[in-house]
Amino acid sequence: MIIGSVSENKELEKRVSITPEIAKKYINLGFEIQLSKNYGKHLGFEEKEYSEFGVKFVSEDKKLIENVDIVIQMGLLDENKTSLLKPNQTFIGVLNPYKNKNKLDELVKKKVNLFSLELLPRITRAQSMDILSSQANLAGYKAVVESFSIYEKAIPMMMTAAGTIPAAKVLVVGAGVAGLQAIATAKRMGAIVFATDVRIASKEQVESLGGKFLLVEDSENLETKGGYAKEASEEFKKKQEELLSETLKKIDIVICTALIPGKKAPRLISEDMLDRMRPGAVVVDLAVAQGGNCADTLPGETIDRKGVKLIGASELPCSVPNHASALYARNLVALLEPVFKEGQLSLNIEDELISGCLISQDGVIRHNEVLNVGGSN
Repeated sequence: MIIGSVSENKELEKRVSITPEIAKKYINLGFEIQLSKNYGKHLGFEEKEYSEFGVKFVSEDKKLIENVDIVIQMGLLDENKTSLLKPNQTFIGVLNPYKNKNKLDELVKKKVNLFSLELLPRITRAQSMDILSSQANLAGYKAVVESFSIYEKAIPMMMTAAGTIPAAKVLVVGAGVAGLQAIATAKRMGAIVFATDVRIASKEQVESLGGKFLLVEDSENLETKGGYAKEASEEFKKKQEELLSETLKKIDIVICTALIPGKKAPRLISEDMLDRMRPGAVVVDLAVAQGGNCADTLPGETIDRKGVKLIGASELPCSVPNHASALYARNLVALLEPVFKEGQLSLNIEDELISGCLISQDGVIRHNEVLNVGGSN
């Protein structure tokens, strides 16, 4: 069975799905590997690092896609390359089905087997395969680094002969994987850190990292069985708005990470709240690609809004592509290793790992709630 991966558009996506380390693992498992010419070269991976394990390089992406049984990518390919996929091929990546419903419907009709990795369930067995967590860790770290580089004051408290400089105050909105990493990074760099989340269970995690948890009055635990946040009631939203509105007046840096799987990101910071923030404050919105937690943020753009800098951080893991690629590639091989038996993929759709991320198989939709939801593209 042959696994293939074509080079991504490096202006949009610098990560790769197969590193030399993981290519060796695939080949040891019994797979053959085919890659585009110069695959990974921009990350310092030379062809000889791959070819010494038996990886083959193909000069034309069209020929590569036609040759292979499994295509592994970061996300969907462009339309020209996607059209080359054929029946019974397996395509694996972060497919964002809620956004790309129409494109995926076409692939289902072609009987391409589709795995969308971000749909993996949050269970113990899935931890080594969890691409959302691995990439979110990097995003949380980079969000803090980016914000600190733009914030025009010192971060830690400094006591000098000329007087004391107070520590910067950071608010992290959403205490999932990205949020917790943001809290830890900001604390390590000397900031005073506050955090809020709709899941009461996250309070202990925030406090274990040295953050102060801001609890909404009469909080309800808005957590799904899978450990994700779920949508709040209107009453809760109003109380949360009041809490944030008062808190933001004294905050220097805000890191927004709040997401609800399959839905538009909740709008938590309004224009009115931004108007009350101090000039020089910085807001990093990691949820901007899903609609944004903060008003006026735009994907990939930094905006100066009345002295408050708004950063629409849509692809922060791409800014650390070497480590992001290494983690993503390890997540993928952890998923494929247990299901590759006797030279074939052996998929047990009763296994919640498989049923969680298998969108379609042989033209049959296995994830009805995914392809029946969402917009077009």
